[in-house]
Amino acid sequence: MKTLVLGGYGNFGARICRALAGDASIDLQVAGRDAGQARRFADTLGGRAGAVAIDCNAPDFGQALAALHVDLVIHTAGPFQAQSYAVAIAAARAGAHYIDLADGRRFVCDFPRALQDAFQQAGRTAISGASTVPALSSAVVDHLAARWRALHAIDTCIAPAQTAPRGKATLAAVLSYCGKPVRVWRGGQWTQAPGWAAPERIEFKRLRPRIGALCDIPDLELFPARYGVRDRVMFRAALEVAATQRAFAVLAALRGMGLLKRPERLAGFLDRISGVFDPLGTPLGGMVVRIEGLDPAGRPARRAWHIAADNDDGPEIPCMPAILLARKLAAGDAMATGAFTAASLLSLDEFEPEFARWGMVTDIVDEAPDASREHPAANTTVALR
Repeated sequence: MKTLVLGGYGNFGARICRALAGDASIDLQVAGRDAGQARRFADTLGGRAGAVAIDCNAPDFGQALAALHVDLVIHTAGPFQAQSYAVAIAAARAGAHYIDLADGRRFVCDFPRALQDAFQQAGRTAISGASTVPALSSAVVDHLAARWRALHAIDTCIAPAQTAPRGKATLAAVLSYCGKPVRVWRGGQWTQAPGWAAPERIEFKRLRPRIGALCDIPDLELFPARYGVRDRVMFRAALEVAATQRAFAVLAALRGMGLLKRPERLAGFLDRISGVFDPLGTPLGGMVVRIEGLDPAGRPARRAWHIAADNDDGPEIPCMPAILLARKLAAGDAMATGAFTAASLLSLDEFEPEFARWGMVTDIVDEAPDASREHPAANTTVALR
């Protein structure tokens, strides 16, 4: 399967290319605007990849893509918050499958409705959000809540390592909703709260407690209806160095007061200076997903899934869904034609070999349903993978 990775030598694209380069069923093409960078990176893959110079923002991108006769396009060139569906449309017209790593709420949530007809007519599969959210997060909820009678709350928090690679595009994405009103399902109704403001303390199994703040991601919109959540769906990010987390809260406050209209314009500057705080942090990051509701016997229950990633390997996690889905397509696994979000397309068991490959540790913890979020002292570890 001829597979083109857009942004193939970037922070996430390079990781996906390294993972797919050794797959005998994939003809890998590293793609980006700079032919030299694409070629140099492709050469590091042991001669198992080609290099393509292509600009997904160019007016002639569609024609250039069609001329390459690829079977799959993996789009990693974010941020996706302000992007159109031009790349996906070009893929459909070129007769290629499509996967992206988008975490932009509107981009992912509106994707099936906008692209369904184009990919059904092309007889191809298009998947948006093949990243930590909603691909992995939904796999975790599906696993934790299997056979539960009801879900009352889903709380997710991502905790990146301070020293892990960040990148300007990633920072621009998170800054785009810093201080912006975010629509959330809370108290059994839709309400609004400012992004990155009012951080709260989050407990992790293998990381020190951190303060996490609201982020605008697809799960906030997809999960209430998908899982019939009664009370709350919340997603937070918790930076390791508290000073950086509070700095985002200050930016959120400035935007709320109308003094900072577009925080994302600071992405380049913040990316350059963020390393100043690295001596205060570690290469250990992770994630937690907590659910509350009624277990199969109808009793109040609360469970949490944790993952800890050391050695600055955390950025491998958002790449895993795209890697797994690309392998499925290359292997000829039956997948419906049309356009979909990545929610529930993969099981948690399918992620386990990838976690093991990077030495990541996961825990499933049964928590006392009446325990407060701040004091989960009654927790008992019931599974370790």
